[in-house]
Amino acid sequence: MKDTVFEENKDRILGLMSAKKYIHARDEFLSLNEVDAAEVFGEAESELGIERAVILFRMLPKDAAAEVFSRLDSDNQLAIIDKITDRELGTVMQEMDFDDMIDVLEELPATVVDKVLAKSTPGERKLINTFLNYPENSAGSLMTPDYIELKKDWTVGDALSHIKMVGMDSETVYTCYVKDRGRKLLGIVSLRNLVTHDEGTPISDLIVEDIVYVGVYDDQEKVSEAFTKYGFLAMPVVDGEHRLVGIITVDDILDVIEEETTEDIERMGGVIGADDREYLDTGVLRHYRNRFPWLILLMGSAMITGLVISHYELLLSDITSLTMYMPLLMGTGGNSGSQASTLIIRGLALGEIEIGDAPKVLWKEFRVSILLGATLSAINFCKIVFIDRPENALYVGLTVCCAQILVVCLAKCIGGMLPLLAKRIGIDPALMAAPFISTLTDTFACLIYFNLASIILRAV
Repeated sequence: MKDTVFEENKDRILGLMSAKKYIHARDEFLSLNEVDAAEVFGEAESELGIERAVILFRMLPKDAAAEVFSRLDSDNQLAIIDKITDRELGTVMQEMDFDDMIDVLEELPATVVDKVLAKSTPGERKLINTFLNYPENSAGSLMTPDYIELKKDWTVGDALSHIKMVGMDSETVYTCYVKDRGRKLLGIVSLRNLVTHDEGTPISDLIVEDIVYVGVYDDQEKVSEAFTKYGFLAMPVVDGEHRLVGIITVDDILDVIEEETTEDIERMGGVIGADDREYLDTGVLRHYRNRFPWLILLMGSAMITGLVISHYELLLSDITSLTMYMPLLMGTGGNSGSQASTLIIRGLALGEIEIGDAPKVLWKEFRVSILLGATLSAINFCKIVFIDRPENALYVGLTVCCAQILVVCLAKCIGGMLPLLAKRIGIDPALMAAPFISTLTDTFACLIYFNLASIILRAV
């Protein structure tokens, strides 16, 4: 129902803009929340052109313009920047939350960043440069300096008065941070504790000192894991001397989780170096560059499988029925390995599996593979002997089924161990996913199959 209403509102706004009734369009536009408004604005820019979209943008109140601008993609932001004045750009940036402004500036060209810095005060310029210099994808690049800071020697009444004064400019008021005179983080105090205690209660009596925090240079993936584990709305960020330099809020982490999940899915599918652009917004050459390296690597691995097959060409010519079961074994091996690797990669991502759990993983996958291999082999043996009936059906069935058990066992163990090995040496475990596992197990499947055939069938 909500989607239907949104579509109706969007069509109405676009219709008003198309008819050049911008005042009515603005009023309708301001009735939307900022996320929906940004989506409508992006549609207006693509369907009606940047000129008409900028007319609407200029008619928005400063705070609404800043909210919409912060939620547009970088291409739309650059298109707006090209059409507005430096003064208008500076005003929009000043109205944005600090962390949103940093996110925008990180995506913009250096010339545009210089324009924004030129409009900032010396103090703001220093703070912006500090945040921009933190490594990309680090906790420092995600945090905001807009948090509630309390003093240890204050009372609850002092704290509530301070929150009323600065709360509107803070990212969150639900958690307050207590620092000493050296800016070192002493602990936190929740808003719930403040409003449920007498105004004369000392803050020192309410401080929670056993807190979870992240380092300013911690990777964003580690930060997202901490948020997922503890379920916090905000988390403090400290430097090497335990000084509080900012906080990260859950809304920023949701973006990180989506980004990391997307990256893992792309890597599991054999796409390397993909950016955050949508599929249709990414050019053909960019898609080519992202996919080619992995495909050329997998093709090289497949060539090794081809060499193995050519080495046993004489055996295949003597017993031609072996050929028809090669796809079955290779496919089963690839699928078995992919199942195991997918589960282990997920477990590593969620923190359910650690590198030290490798022996447990190996033992579990071995037992699972024995059960699966035996079941699949029994089904195939009946098919080969009673339906296919090749020459020496009993021995061919025995060869195929023994090979299948070994292939499934090997594939499951490889699929379970490779992600852990990748994690151990500092490679993203998502790289050890379906395409790589399938190509690797193809080679081993052929080696196992042909060697068993040499032993069993040539003895007949």
